[in-house]
Amino acid sequence: MLTRKQHELLAFLVASSQKSDVTPSFDEMKEAVGLASKSGIHRLVTALEERGYIRRLANKARAIEILRTPSDIQIDNTVSAEADNIIRPAFGSPTSLKSTERADTSLGKAIDLPLLGRIAAGTPIEALSDPSATFSVPEAMISSGEHFALEIVGDSMVEAGIHDGDTVIIKRTEIADSGDIVVALIEEHEATLKTLRKEPGRIGLEPANPNYQTRYFETGAVRIQGRLTGLIRRY
Repeated sequence: MLTRKQHELLAFLVASSQKSDVTPSFDEMKEAVGLASKSGIHRLVTALEERGYIRRLANKARAIEILRTPSDIQIDNTVSAEADNIIRPAFGSPTSLKSTERADTSLGKAIDLPLLGRIAAGTPIEALSDPSATFSVPEAMISSGEHFALEIVGDSMVEAGIHDGDTVIIKRTEIADSGDIVVALIEEHEATLKTLRKEPGRIGLEPANPNYQTRYFETGAVRIQGRLTGLIRRY
């Protein structure tokens, strides 16, 4: 599944490839998808390449090959005519949803959450943030308060039903109870998804995989950033 901005950029690249053999510059891509920096475009291009949609040709400046396209991107001289260029997941549907109206009918209203990056469900890694990326979810999955989405990396929470590649829905909060699955920021630079264990004078971050051990930190070294409220899996 592509985020809205990834989908917009891929549609622009497909349309451009129909008009010219020269790949658009990063400045042209930036203008086309409404980003403020080239670094944001670099992240989008890298994400598309990792997902097998494009390939950057070695030793050739501004050379990108289109490998495949989603079914809702028209292979002609125009980009997709969708109003918001969002690919919406077809939960329980035999075919992909291709419009906001169909999504509203079958799933209820869909909303976009900030997709802030990837988070470790194994050894903690530095949290990545891409404010340009979003992830579309059914509104029924969201309660009151601010929410965001994160993509899971690793397998330490598999016995809690959280697998590598899943997207988790997080309610932003700095307060959580012992036993909650939380996004924990360790010493202000490492983020991980673990079960919170509160003990006198220390915080435990407990995995749900016997191959990993609970890690303990001084209370002030761990800051809660959110609590798990939902999960979406792609098959």
